[in-house]
Amino acid sequence: MRLSVIGCGYLGAVHAAAMASIGHEVVGIDVDQRKIDSLSQGKAPFFEPGLQEILTEGIASGRLRFTTDLAEAKGAKVHFVGVGTPQQKDGYAADLTYVNAAIDGLLPYLSEGDIVAGKSTVPVGTAAGLAPRVSETGATLIWNPEFLREGWAVQDTVDPDRLVIGIPDADDEQLVQVVKDVYHPAIAKGTPFIVTDYATAELVKVAANAFLATKISFINAMAEIAEVTGADVTQLADAIGHDARIGRRFLGAGIGFGGGCLPKDIRAFSARAEELGRGESVNFLREVDAINLRRRDRAAQLVVDAFGGSVFKKNITVLGAAFKPHSDDIRDSPALDVAIKLRGLGAWVTVTDPEALENAERLHPQLNYVADRDEALRGADAVIVVTEWDEYRRQLDPEHAASLAEGRIIVDGRNCLDAPAWRAAGWTYYGMGRP
Repeated sequence: MRLSVIGCGYLGAVHAAAMASIGHEVVGIDVDQRKIDSLSQGKAPFFEPGLQEILTEGIASGRLRFTTDLAEAKGAKVHFVGVGTPQQKDGYAADLTYVNAAIDGLLPYLSEGDIVAGKSTVPVGTAAGLAPRVSETGATLIWNPEFLREGWAVQDTVDPDRLVIGIPDADDEQLVQVVKDVYHPAIAKGTPFIVTDYATAELVKVAANAFLATKISFINAMAEIAEVTGADVTQLADAIGHDARIGRRFLGAGIGFGGGCLPKDIRAFSARAEELGRGESVNFLREVDAINLRRRDRAAQLVVDAFGGSVFKKNITVLGAAFKPHSDDIRDSPALDVAIKLRGLGAWVTVTDPEALENAERLHPQLNYVADRDEALRGADAVIVVTEWDEYRRQLDPEHAASLAEGRIIVDGRNCLDAPAWRAAGWTYYGMGRP
């Protein structure tokens, strides 16, 4: 099938390459010439495991190409819209400028029977507002939310845990079949395929993100209680995680969530609920957000407390810059937030990360960046783990680290280290919500 993908950022580039990898003929379209040039040369513009391989293969096969010319979308059967919906600069609501521009730009190139599939995360009610503009061309708008996890995005596109489409007529079997044909490997495997209305499809995405954010902030709220009572939040999480109704996943206390999705999506959800006159229904999301931000402050304060109240002129090594491992994404990164807080308190801060240093240095040039982990550790008065890369949580030996660092203070911002092993090697260990 011929497909077009409008928007070649994180979502769009992965989707275009993944669709080509399962046999479709795909054109990716974006207004950013530099991004298109990079993708056309087979170079992934960001780090995502598996993307480089399917990008290279797709271009070599001739099934995948990229352009800035929206007219190249003409002739495709399904047009995916995967542009960004950032938080508005003057509020919490989502900025739909790029979604509206993508739809308006695509309209002249649509034909009778075409399908426009929205993938961007949007406020509930957006699809219903866009649908009449698309219908005037003879095409049909559907909403097909994405559920990608950065670091596993290729897998989540090719082999998703569920597929959701919001359509104007649930009895339109022909429309449903076309979408099933797009995702034929997943359908053949028996992946749950949920057909619903526009509003439900839009809510599925934001509700999922809101639930995950709430679960993370819940265990971080318990960490705040643990810190004043002497309890161990990791043991608490293990104990309640054995309850099948709760589960252990996303109960890792630490410095909280970040990235380009969860923070801005729960804020946009709150803003949309206010617009609908139901703000009280999701008032808890504001506290979820507040707890999340407090944990960043707490991580920095642990370092300050370890030095007796001041980090002025102390050499502090920050292990991690990306908001999560297996990514170079620094959007709303808790790791960089902690680093900047410590720098503002007068510390000399050295940041290392396997993938995200270039992006981090572009945004925060006031920090010191060292690519080599061991070199970053050399001479440190204290070390703080803020992104749980395997290079830090599994492959960093505490005795080896002690041979490089000047001090013996380790702050585990992700509760991912073996605390007894670090203490046995002479380190003073501080965890989040741990005695």
